[in-house]
Amino acid sequence: MTSATERPLLFLDVDGPLIPFGSSSGRPQAAATGASGNPLLTRLDPGLGSRLTALGCHLVWATTWMEEANEVVSPRIGLPRLPVVEWLASYVDEGPRDLHWKTRHLVEWANGRPFIWVDDEISAMDRLWVDASHSGQSLLHRVDPVKGLTDADFTALADWLRLVIPR
Repeated sequence: MTSATERPLLFLDVDGPLIPFGSSSGRPQAAATGASGNPLLTRLDPGLGSRLTALGCHLVWATTWMEEANEVVSPRIGLPRLPVVEWLASYVDEGPRDLHWKTRHLVEWANGRPFIWVDDEISAMDRLWVDASHSGQSLLHRVDPVKGLTDADFTALADWLRLVIPR
């Protein structure tokens, strides 16, 4: 593995990828309330943190939860405090039509480093914009928000990383 500064970044969204919007039966899960008062926290899989860490990336929260992801989500899935992308209001209305409001800022944050972006709202426009605007390698991986991160998603991430990280 390369050093921490050379490892690919993994920008991680919470709602959809980590907190799925449906259960395995296709129906919403029961609304039990977690310690923070958010009933969706019961949908977090406590094993996700170790699986994400095992990918060997530099994990970064890229979510509207911002610092709250460290306070509420990290402990429930076994992650340490992670860096947090701070969203600038100016990015919400900038860029071409259909470009996700996170895209431009994530490319700037990566600053040429290889990165993975795991989110449930990634579009073809985001992929085109990143391909044209980012000098490093990237994988924009869209997660089905009903299922959240699955074994197939982890396989896709690991396969991409094997191509990017010299062994």
